[in-house]
Amino acid sequence: MHTVEIRNITKTFGDVIAVNDLSLNVPQGSIYGFIGPNGAGKTTTLRMIMSIFYPDSGTISVFGEQLHGACTDRIGYLPEERGLYRKMKVRELLQFYGELKNGLDVKQEVDRWLTKLDLSDWGDKKVDALSKGMSQKVQFIATVVSRPALIILDEPFTGLDPVNADLIRETVLELQSQGTTVIFSTHDMSVAERMCDFIFMIHRGRKVLDGTLGDIQGQYGSDTLRVRIEDGAPVLQKLEGVEKVANFGRLQELRLTRGYDPQQVLAAMMTRTRIASFEVAKPSLHDIFIRIARPETEEESHVESA
Repeated sequence: MHTVEIRNITKTFGDVIAVNDLSLNVPQGSIYGFIGPNGAGKTTTLRMIMSIFYPDSGTISVFGEQLHGACTDRIGYLPEERGLYRKMKVRELLQFYGELKNGLDVKQEVDRWLTKLDLSDWGDKKVDALSKGMSQKVQFIATVVSRPALIILDEPFTGLDPVNADLIRETVLELQSQGTTVIFSTHDMSVAERMCDFIFMIHRGRKVLDGTLGDIQGQYGSDTLRVRIEDGAPVLQKLEGVEKVANFGRLQELRLTRGYDPQQVLAAMMTRTRIASFEVAKPSLHDIFIRIARPETEEESHVESA
């Protein structure tokens, strides 16, 4: 069963086609990651799922029904543009949001979430006394306190320090284990790789990737070499059989020209420098993203700093 079914939707703003003939299925209980460059259509798609925007054509079904309101009690939405009533106290604010959704008394649920996200001491403080990271955690609680069956998170980890990012990540995985379907957008490819059951990439309004990480990487094959060498990336310039070198400082990723044997490339490298490690691998999601969002031209350098 699919929690969200999108069929051939298109959305324009004036002369700009924000989303172009998009179809997508989000399985129940999955974590579905939306990736893509800025302006690619991610947020527009999320807002259409929420019925904040309506597609010009095509259909969107959530829980098997087409939505006609701006929201539903079964969906929690964390927008990219954060916004809270800054003069309200944290606990009162969260109770207000929870009761808006289902009309039930959520006091105990609010207290549980404040404890879970290390905000118990701030429950009686006004929102404008909170740090940016604390405010973000409060808005996350406001999104999930009513126990929605689907949560939509637009860049949920932006602005969080590593400790709080891990806390939110663990919480999202816990919600999934309880049956919640999660859709979130992110620019952090490592988060998408680690967390998502399925990954969808939109570029210039069109779907360009959709599937599991393994399926997506399988489309490209094992065309990547990860090496650690003594003399750094400059010695790898104009190396036969190498289409591109991404320099990560102590590590270099080489994209092989189609049809070249990795052992031949290794032998050529050994004539130039000492090699500390050598691995044949599938491309990372970061590399696949770059290949699609910023394709190479013949004029570009073969050595690029990441």
